[in-house]
Amino acid sequence: MAQIKKAEQGVRISKALLTKSGLRPSKRLGQHFLEDPAIIDEIIAHARLNENDAVVEIGSGLGALTIPILPHIYHLVAIEKDPLLTTMLQERLSPKEKEKITFISGDVLKVDFAEICDRFEQKIKIVGNLPYNISSPLLEKLIVNRNCIKSAVLMFQFEVAQRLTAVPGKKEYGALSVITQYYAHISPLIKIKRDAFYPKPKVDSMVLGIDFEKPYPLQAENEESFYRIVKAAFSSRRKTVLNSLERGMGSLSREMIANSLKECLIDPKRRAETLTIDEYIHLSSALAPPETIP
Repeated sequence: MAQIKKAEQGVRISKALLTKSGLRPSKRLGQHFLEDPAIIDEIIAHARLNENDAVVEIGSGLGALTIPILPHIYHLVAIEKDPLLTTMLQERLSPKEKEKITFISGDVLKVDFAEICDRFEQKIKIVGNLPYNISSPLLEKLIVNRNCIKSAVLMFQFEVAQRLTAVPGKKEYGALSVITQYYAHISPLIKIKRDAFYPKPKVDSMVLGIDFEKPYPLQAENEESFYRIVKAAFSSRRKTVLNSLERGMGSLSREMIANSLKECLIDPKRRAETLTIDEYIHLSSALAPPETIP
C-alpha cells in the first residue's frame, strides 16, 4: 500500500510540473514519466554508483532519476531530446547540482559516447528510461561502443526485455537475444507496471542490467562472421537453419553450409531459435572464410 501511495504522489508531481509550464507529454517522443521513489531508489541501487563514476543518463526528462543520482557520483551527462524539458530541469537544480551535470540536447543515437569517455578518462555507466521506439538501435550503438561502457541499467518495454533475456527454444529468442547476450551479461532487475507512469503507457516495463565487462565466456574467432550468421539464421524463422543460412548468406553454397552444420553436430533441419550461443559461435568459425580469421 505504501508503494502505491508513493507512485501516485510521483505521478501528481509530473503532471503538476507539466501543467505549470503549459506542456503536455509528447507522443512523438514517447514521453512517459516515472517518479515512483521506491523504483527510483532500486534503479540507483542496481547501478552500483560511486563518487568517482561518470554517468550518462538517457532521457533526463523532468529529473525524476537525474536529481537523486547526483549525490552518488562524480559527474552526470544528461541527454534529452526535448529542449523544453531540459530548461525545466535546469530550473529545478541548485547551483551545487548544476556543477555536477552536463546537458546534451539532441538524439542519443547521434551522441559520441567515446568522446564522453575520453573527457572523463574512464569508462562510463549508463542509466535511463528509454523511449521504446529506439530500443534496438540504441542497443546496437551500445554494443559498438562497448569498450568505453562499464555497464547500463535501462528500462525497456516488457516485451523487448523478454527478447533480450530469452533462452533457446522460447518464442522470444531471436537475433537480438543472441547478439546482446554475446556482448554483455543481461540481468532482469525490476518489472514495472504501466500504472507507475504519467501518462500511462499501453504496456508494462522491465529494468535490465547490462554488464559489458562480463561478455559471453566463449568468444568467436571472427565476430563479423558470427554477427552475419546470427542475422541470416533468424532472417526466415519458419525455415530450417540450413535454408535460412542459404538464403541469408548468398556468398556461401548450400553444400558448404550443410558440411559446416554437420561439422558442428547441428541438425540442418533445426530452426534458428533452437540453437545455443555456443552453437552459433562454433558455426561462425566453421563458415568464416579462412582469409578473414585473425
